[in-house]
Amino acid sequence: MVIKIDEPKKAEPLFCNWQETLIWSCLQNIMGNIYVDNSANPLSAMALIGDFCFFAGVPNEELVRYKPKEVLKNFVIMVPQNNGWAELIAGIYGDKAKMVKRYAIKKELNIFDRDKLWNAVGTLPPEYSLKMIDKELFNLCRASDWSMDLVSQYKDYEMYKELGIGVVVLKDKILIAGASSYSSYQDGIEIEIDTKEEYRRKGLAYVCGAKLILECLERELYPSWDAQNKESVALAEKLGYHYDHEYTAYEIYGY
Repeated sequence: MVIKIDEPKKAEPLFCNWQETLIWSCLQNIMGNIYVDNSANPLSAMALIGDFCFFAGVPNEELVRYKPKEVLKNFVIMVPQNNGWAELIAGIYGDKAKMVKRYAIKKELNIFDRDKLWNAVGTLPPEYSLKMIDKELFNLCRASDWSMDLVSQYKDYEMYKELGIGVVVLKDKILIAGASSYSSYQDGIEIEIDTKEEYRRKGLAYVCGAKLILECLERELYPSWDAQNKESVALAEKLGYHYDHEYTAYEIYGY
């Protein structure tokens, strides 16, 4: 039987200090949920937040098959703690599961060169404007598919104002790029950067990322980064981060 646990900390030992802020958000009961096989003494756990699902502990088929009724999307990214979980995911979802490589970025304090980041912000051409996300811009982000994930994990602006932080680039009052907190945890955020397709490869992600990192540093928040692809790794390194390791995930279509 799968149970949504009311005390997420009970499942913390199963995740074995996994350096993943999305898991921390769930364990800290800030965002997302933890599901287990046994609430009193869990041996298997699933951390579910946004489009991501992390499995830890003893591989459990029921957990891998379980989709909470409040999850309406038919897409999820499953991340196994080990090969046992990976084999279960691949076996259960078959052709619906696409194995992909993602790239973990080191979480290091005091590595950012503020002068370099401010110089990056200064490269924004004059026809664009850079603004912090307020209520109006929050709603604007929500209104388009390409920008939705900049704020999608926050149920409303009040929650975002309390826990989130973000910046956007506008051209003629039209939203064209942004960097924001995909999720929040104690002392930090997980960064999400998106650019409208026709404005990509113009350096806007670099500008947004630099500004968001600077704003996080001012607030003593850590701006965590996880890369979907090697282009994201390159951008992270340009901003001052260091690559850590590659890991396997499964994109599930028809979840």
